Amino acid sequence: MGKKVIAAGHICLDITPVFSKAGKKTMSSILQPGKLIQMKGVDVHTGGSVANTGLAMKILGADVTLMGKIGKDAFGDMIHNILKEYKAEKGMLVMEGESTSYSVILAVPGIDRIFLHNPGANDTFQADDVPQKELENASLFHFGYPPLMKKMYEHHGEELQKLMIKVKDTGAATSLDMAAVDSAADVGHIDWKQILEKVIPYVDFFMPSAEELCYMLDKERFADWQKRAGSQDITEILDIEKDIKPLAKQCMDFGAKVLLIKCGTPGIYYRTAGRNTLMKVGKKAELNINRWADKEGFEKSYIPERVLSGTGAGDTSIAAFLTAMLGGYTIEECMQLSTATGASCVTEYDALSGLKSFSELQKKK
Repeated sequence: MGKKVIAAGHICLDITPVFSKAGKKTMSSILQPGKLIQMKGVDVHTGGSVANTGLAMKILGADVTLMGKIGKDAFGDMIHNILKEYKAEKGMLVMEGESTSYSVILAVPGIDRIFLHNPGANDTFQADDVPQKELENASLFHFGYPPLMKKMYEHHGEELQKLMIKVKDTGAATSLDMAAVDSAADVGHIDWKQILEKVIPYVDFFMPSAEELCYMLDKERFADWQKRAGSQDITEILDIEKDIKPLAKQCMDFGAKVLLIKCGTPGIYYRTAGRNTLMKVGKKAELNINRWADKEGFEKSYIPERVLSGTGAGDTSIAAFLTAMLGGYTIEECMQLSTATGASCVTEYDALSGLKSFSELQKKK
């Protein structure tokens, strides 16, 4: 593929202890004070949007440069060595005196994941860290997880807006993925609706999850979702018409061009703007405006062969969508490949081992 991609933003080391098959159905019944839990091992892989989406796009055939910040420490060395295996380490920024971000992921079979996260050097990532020369050569700039990057959300998201404008000025298309907001931390008190209203006009492909988006745009609605879900996963109780489409409308009113809302296991809702708005998509992506304008639908998830961990499923779904988009596929084909890739991802503990090529996925249709 001739179009160059930059995958920037949050990167960390994912440490996933491997649990035995859980007979109990709640995390509280497993993680109890003073209890010894016999584990089966541990999986250690790169995580975060840069690694998950960037490396997935590389595996799927895209020409990708990864850009993220790591510390000059043991975890940073591990990330560097992992990326080197993919020949993808050259764009990383290694920072003296800063720590490398890590996540401990508690992925008990049959129970939604819990993340213990240290943002580390991600907190200092800024627009000036992205070299102008690299942007001039890029057709697509994908940025992931600003809610886990302090510089990106402080001061009402000024740095995130600055970054998106910087990219748009080069003619490259922009893509933005979000992350869950810790309501108990400082980031949980940020006016995310204000940030999205400022940033979305400069984003060509906006790809949040339903829960992330609802928390940012309508906390009262999000509290209602939590109440309705009870002990269930929130995505299991969502109604597309009543719950998802109102959020999508707000994004379109803010100026969204291509919107994907990840709805967990059920699938992905998508909507595109009209032709005039899509004309604002970065020209270097060479999007077929006529074939992409005024589209809306819900792409149901594929049934995976097995489920070991949902880690990276959303990121790799995005990777497939963006890679297919750059390859000239229709939005319907992009959505099919996106959900099929997500289903492939969950068959392994890490985000990348289960991925299949587009040709393999298309044979299963």
